[in-house]
Formats: sequence, C-alpha cells, structure tokens
Amino acid sequence: MRLFIFGAGYSGRAIARSAIADGAFVAGTARSTDKAEELRADGIEPALFDGGPLSSEIEAALGETTHLIVSIAPGDSDPVLSAARDTIVKNMPALRWIGYLSTVGVYGDHHGVWVDEDAECRPVSRRSQARLAAERAWLALAVETDLPVAILRLSGIYGPGRNGFVNLDKGTARRIVKPDQVFNRIHVDDIAGATMLLAKEAKGGIFNVTDDEPAPPQDVVAYAASLMSVAPPPEIPFDEAEMTPMARSFYGENKRVANARIKQAGYRFRFPDYRAALDDLWSSGTWRGRAEGADARSRIGD
Repeated sequence: MRLFIFGAGYSGRAIARSAIADGAFVAGTARSTDKAEELRADGIEPALFDGGPLSSEIEAALGETTHLIVSIAPGDSDPVLSAARDTIVKNMPALRWIGYLSTVGVYGDHHGVWVDEDAECRPVSRRSQARLAAERAWLALAVETDLPVAILRLSGIYGPGRNGFVNLDKGTARRIVKPDQVFNRIHVDDIAGATMLLAKEAKGGIFNVTDDEPAPPQDVVAYAASLMSVAPPPEIPFDEAEMTPMARSFYGENKRVANARIKQAGYRFRFPDYRAALDDLWSSGTWRGRAEGADARSRIGD
C-alpha cells in the first residue's frame, strides 16, 4: 500500500500511524513547513498543499499512490477535486481506492430518532451542506472512474489531546443541558481502524463511523470528572449558556446515528462508547496527548 492523505491533521495522522505500522508507505499534505516537519517526524512523507494547484512533488507522489484519503473540509467547492480531479482520472494508474472523511452533520436534525446511511440528508448549516455536495461529487467520480469510493461520516472526534479531561484540566469544561439532546462520538483510533479496513478491502459506499451510544454531552463531562476525582462543573441550561454561533448550531441538530453498516463490513470498535474510551485515556495516561488542528466538530460533548 502506498497511501496519500490530503489533510494529514488529527484524524489523518492517526490513519497514517495505523498504515505505517502495517508496513505501508504514507505521504500527506500540510499547510505550513512547520506542520510538514511534524509529519516527517511521524514517518509521513510531507508535501505542502493550500488548496491551490498541485506541485510537481504531489503529482509525482499521486502517480504511485494506491490508496487516497481526503480529509480536507470543503469551502465553496471541494479543494482536492478542484486541484486534483484531472490527475485522479488520468494520471493515477495504481489507484485502487479512495476514502473521503465527511461528517454525520449531513443528516441535519432528526428530532432524536435513529438514522442510518439510508436516512434523508437535510443539512442545516452551510458547512454541512458543503460536505454533502462534496460527498456527491466524490461519489460521481466513483461512477466515472469505476473506483471504489468510501464516504466515512464521522461523529464528534476525540482521543489523546482532545477530550473532556483536557477541558477539565484547563478549566474550560462546561455542562450545557438541553433536554433530550444527544450526540454520537468517535475515538480517533476507531476512525483509523475503520478507514484501514475499508482501504484494505477496497470497499466503497457510505459508512457511519460512530460509537454505539449517543449520549447527553453533560454526562460525558461528568464521567470524565469522576475519573479525575474532581467536581464536575455546574449544569447550565442551554437557553442561558453563552456560546458561539457555531457551537450553538450543533445543538440545533439532534439524532442518534446507527453504525450497523461498518460493523457488517467487518469492523469491530475498540471503543464502542465514551466510557470505554475515557477509561482507556485515563488509565493509560494518554489523555494529555498532542492535538493538531482542532476543529469545532471535534469538540462536541467535550
């Protein structure tokens, strides 16, 4: 396997670590020379990409790539498709599989009921609307090229360096309570595991990559506090909470996301719920971790 990752950030680097441990060659993009050197230190061959035209270095790497992962959020359009579509179609003879990291935000609000990959997508925010448009563009490319394209819809991402312990330690954790509100979550190691399964087996389609237990965000904070043996922060009614417009928008979408399809594909979750994940982060001492490029989606439920 020769893996190329557009956007080797928090999730991308976890995927890269898993692939390298399995003997793969991995290259990935960063936006700055400092980040590129961090990738090199992790065993990832770095290249700079800021959404503009592909460099000759990236073109050469793509020419030998067997598996491609896209982990860059779209703007008005998908930056990877804008820059690399012709290369993918015409100049990647070894390519066997493409993975696109998306979000469960494409489902929008389903009033707390369970949704699976066949549920109607009715995204509310512009960022989720852009994600859905990007998904459709990648799936159209799959039809055009006859390549398997896997769309991985991720829920709120956490793991080393990104979790409730970190926020409690910093004094920034809050327990915002909105009646009946739940969120799904996913540990970054399970993102890596599910992605590698789909890559190795060249499976295409849409897959929810999310844990088994959608839960109220305040419960996650309280559980982390109990493991740290500290008092949890007081509960704050949602209507009284001071929040950024982006953070508030997450609470406007309520759904329980099912993960049966990725299990049917053969994946078994290392961390099927937030308690198993927080127990491991705390007992292993890895909760402080190193976090790169935090985004708002990853902070759901922290």
